[in-house]
Formats: sequence, C-alpha cells, structure tokens
Amino acid sequence: MDDQQQSSLKVPVYSAAREPAGELELSGPAFDRHADRSLLHEAVRMQLARRRRGTAATKTRGFISGGGRKPWRQKGTGRARAGSTRSPLWRHGGTIFGPQPRDYSYKIPRKAWQRALGLAIADRAAGGKLIVVENFQLAEARTKAAKALLATLGVTHALLVVGADDADFARAARNLAAHKVLPLSGLNVFDILNYDELVMTRRTAEAIRARLTPSAADATAPEAGGN
Repeated sequence: MDDQQQSSLKVPVYSAAREPAGELELSGPAFDRHADRSLLHEAVRMQLARRRRGTAATKTRGFISGGGRKPWRQKGTGRARAGSTRSPLWRHGGTIFGPQPRDYSYKIPRKAWQRALGLAIADRAAGGKLIVVENFQLAEARTKAAKALLATLGVTHALLVVGADDADFARAARNLAAHKVLPLSGLNVFDILNYDELVMTRRTAEAIRARLTPSAADATAPEAGGN
C-alpha cells in the first residue's frame, strides 16, 4: 500500500482555454518516478539501435577485382612471399574485419519497457510538463486553429499524443514544426524525453494508464523461470 501511494501522481486536467477541469490520478508501480532511471537509458538505446539501417559494408579480399595472379614467384627474388595483390597488407587490398550489413535491433523485456515508459511520463508529470486536456476540439480543422489552441495551453515544444477521436486535430497540427503529433499506439520513451512538454486528452491518458497498470491476473501470476 505504501508503494502504491508513493507512486501515485495527481495530474490537473484543463479545458481548451487552460481552465481547471478536474484531476487525473496516475498510480501504480509503472508511474513510480523514483524507479531505476537507467531504464530510460536502456529504452532509448534500444530505440536508437532499431533505427540503424545497418547497411555499412566494406570489401574483403574476396570482393575486390584483380589479384588472381601471383605477383612474383615464391622463391629466389629476395622479396617477401606474396600470393595476391589484394591481400589486406597491400595498398588497394581488402579490409580485415570491416563492418558488414547486419541487424542492430534488439528488445528489452516488456515489463522493463513499460516501467521506462511510465517513468518518462511520471517525470514529465512531476515537472509540470504533462498537460492533460478534456479534448482537442477545434472550431475548424486548420493548422491556424491548432496553433492557437496550443498557444493557449502555453506549450512551445510539445509531443502531442492523439487517439482515434482526435483525427481532425492530428491533421491540423501535423504541419507545426515545433511540435510532433504521435498516435497513442506509437508512444515511446525517446519522443517523450525529446520534447519539453507532453500533451494529451483525458481519454488518451486513461488509455495509457490502463495499458501500464497490470491486471489482477498478471499481478498474481508466477514469474516464468528458465532452466
């Protein structure tokens, strides 16, 4: 019970005019802002690794044209023996142990990712940078209206997390250079930390809370052990 209270955060909810409209509680181990912060590093490192193209390539001696004839006879010249002009020891020769195309992506455990995501959200909430609004309703779905709404909320460099009901706002705000529109399904640690503010609707925040809060079945299930 003490851990539950310690990891509980109350986030104010605002109207589109920045007027108080209630509170939203983020509770559970996933939103513990005192958790191990190295999880943030691990999550960002994993994301950046998954973005690598992995196309760097060098030519070994087998990929360089030429060098099929022995440059001189084995004995009697006084020189060091050589079998090919494409030896890695020679100029214009192959590369030893150079990079080859590979997949750099890897995954951290699902629970570690959830804890990192909750920790990033809790960090923004604790710093007053998590702004939850009742809705993203606009008078007209235009970029000018979206820019005015965000200016009223007082955000300058925000990650805007949108749900299925925010399609008009997403279209209106996606051209704003200072902000990034991200669907709820794509919420990630890197983007949360890369922007100064985190903005979402109450409904989206509740969906995130439900996703990161373990169910009763998960809480009572024993951990799977490997042999």
